[in-house]
Amino acid sequence: MDALYTAVATATHGREGRAVTNDGKIDLALAMPVELGGNGQGTNPEQLFAAGYAACFGSALGLVGRQAKVDVSDAAVTAEVGIGKQGEGFALKVTLRVELPDSLDEATGRKLVEQAHQVCPYSNATRGNVPVELVIE
Repeated sequence: MDALYTAVATATHGREGRAVTNDGKIDLALAMPVELGGNGQGTNPEQLFAAGYAACFGSALGLVGRQAKVDVSDAAVTAEVGIGKQGEGFALKVTLRVELPDSLDEATGRKLVEQAHQVCPYSNATRGNVPVELVIE
C-alpha cells in the first residue's frame, strides 16, 4: 500500500504523560481513567481511539452513501471502546452506534452500515483482532 497520508504522534510517559502530533494540532495530557485507578485528569488512548474510529466510520458511511446516492449526511456515529484483561494482557472491544436519518428505511440503512464496515480503515485494522458490534439506532 502506498500511504496517501501519514499521521505522526509521539507519546511520552505512557498513560500518565502527554501526546503530541508533529504539527502541534494535538497536544494533550494523558491520564488513566478513574475506573482503572487513575486520577482521570487527562484523556486516554481508548478515548482517542473511539474518537478516531467514530470519525473514520462516519466518513466511510458518507462514501458508501454517496456511491448509493443515499443522503446520510445527518448520520452520527458513536464509538464505545472497552478495555479489559485477556489472559496475561489486555484487549479491546468496540461497539459502533450508528444513528441514521429517520428518512432512511431499515434495510437500506443496515446495508450501508455493513458496507461502511468493509470500507473503513479502522474496521479493516481491527477485523479478526477486536470484536466490533454494529448497532443501528
